[in-house]
Amino acid sequence: MRTMFRPVLLAGALAIAGALMTTTSLMAQEKVLRIGMTAADIPRTHGQPDQGFEGNRFTGIPMYDALVHWDLSKADAASVIIPGLALSWQVDAADKNKWVFRLRPGVKFHDGSPFNAAAVVWNVQKVLDQNAAHFDQSQVGVTVSRMPNLVSARAIDDLTVELTTRNPDSFLPINLTNLFMASPTHWQKLLGEVPASVTDAKARAAAAWTAFAANPSGTGPFRGVRLVPCERFEMVANKEYWDAARRPKVDRVVLLPLPEANARTAALLSGQVDWIEAPAPDSVPQIKQRGFTMYTNAQPHVWPWQFSFREGSPWVDRRVRHAANLCINRAELKELLGGLMEIPVGTVPPGHPWWGNPSFQIKYDLPAARRLMQEAGFSAQRPLNVKVLTSASGSGQMQPIVMNEWLQQALKECFFNVELEVAEWNAVFTNWREGAGHPNARGANATNVTFAAMDPFFAMIRFVTRQTNPPASNNWGFFNSDEFDQLAATARSTFDDAGRDQALAALHKRIVEEAPFLWVAHDVGPRAMSARVTGVVQPRSWFIDIAPMDIRPGS
Repeated sequence: MRTMFRPVLLAGALAIAGALMTTTSLMAQEKVLRIGMTAADIPRTHGQPDQGFEGNRFTGIPMYDALVHWDLSKADAASVIIPGLALSWQVDAADKNKWVFRLRPGVKFHDGSPFNAAAVVWNVQKVLDQNAAHFDQSQVGVTVSRMPNLVSARAIDDLTVELTTRNPDSFLPINLTNLFMASPTHWQKLLGEVPASVTDAKARAAAAWTAFAANPSGTGPFRGVRLVPCERFEMVANKEYWDAARRPKVDRVVLLPLPEANARTAALLSGQVDWIEAPAPDSVPQIKQRGFTMYTNAQPHVWPWQFSFREGSPWVDRRVRHAANLCINRAELKELLGGLMEIPVGTVPPGHPWWGNPSFQIKYDLPAARRLMQEAGFSAQRPLNVKVLTSASGSGQMQPIVMNEWLQQALKECFFNVELEVAEWNAVFTNWREGAGHPNARGANATNVTFAAMDPFFAMIRFVTRQTNPPASNNWGFFNSDEFDQLAATARSTFDDAGRDQALAALHKRIVEEAPFLWVAHDVGPRAMSARVTGVVQPRSWFIDIAPMDIRPGS
């Protein structure tokens, strides 16, 4: 069951050497940071990345800015939102559906065109206005599902924009960390270069977005310069970036998809990359002995199974959901993973403002789990068949095959017969918005997609309301009730911090008690890096900021 690190895989990892030859020659002249990602392909580069939050981490935040940013500068405090391209924002006192954002002056896109209120309106339209010439359906799913209440944007003047929501939504500023600003001027130029033989307006727009992905223009600290799908993506420093504190020190960043943990580890140990995400746990001692640095930090990030509540799902019975949560010894899993996880007792930990003191305790209690399963009609002679959709790699997925095979064995003790359905990460992530019952769910009644718990919407709201049922957002299992709709609405429409925390605590309490998830682990974001990489801050966030990092000279 344990996946061992095998040095012989180094030979397989050397297959990426050809892709790195260009990087090697560049290193003689430039400071080059080479990153081995868990994704199997380069996340989209046109401004709204796919591949989960790995996309935001590596092609979103480095190349683009949002109106609101996460503060990723601290390792010893939770990340909070700070001004990005917006200097300030305020909800309208008379109409809570309207927000006014005052924009940062003097910011330019990589193509030299100005960032202004018209650019904000254009970027809202690209995912919300199907009649806009630049509307891009491919960007909708990864954007609108993260801010489902935003309706429209209107320029008040060159540096002031008004955003309108469908309902009062105190979470909007946080949601906007996911709307990255791409250059309207650059896109329009690329549209003009589409061959005249392409006459259909939608086809022309799609061609312009394809060209934009290969030659992107944002306002961020790095500028994309070379894209080879499934192989590599290169960014160079934007030395004129508006935030001096985040002006890059490295000259070039190279992203390499390495979805297999042992191959990533071998690439690091052989010196072919400087940084890998999620190294093979068994390799950590060797990584440290060889002088590489391991960075970890407890993250607001949940590794779960999310259950289906559709008719016929075995998880509709709350006794079964509780039994699964009581059946697994998470301390044993932590040992298997070399300590690279935290043990959850809910989506947020005790002491958090949203904890709420649930009556159901998530813990290891095998007798109680078996008793619940027997009450539900199951036994060793009559096991319960369940099917889980998972991936072999991906953003925040940690070690999905190792962890799911461990769960498969552990849950046998409580009369579960677990079938694993393994698919490519981006397909699993896409199905998260398609929902249980969609053909792409492959008959699964649970899905294994990890999620951020940094803010109320991402941690809770999107999993428990009818408004966030697929395809709108990530309530994959259609966990619906009037009670949860009302709890979520109360939290969302409360604009003072203390009142909102109280409402969110009431919501979290009921989520844990109803258990729409099997809470398995909280990630610690393990990253292994060459000692040559300096200026690294591992924040308490799913994200990390490349911009302040540097590379020391040396082999």
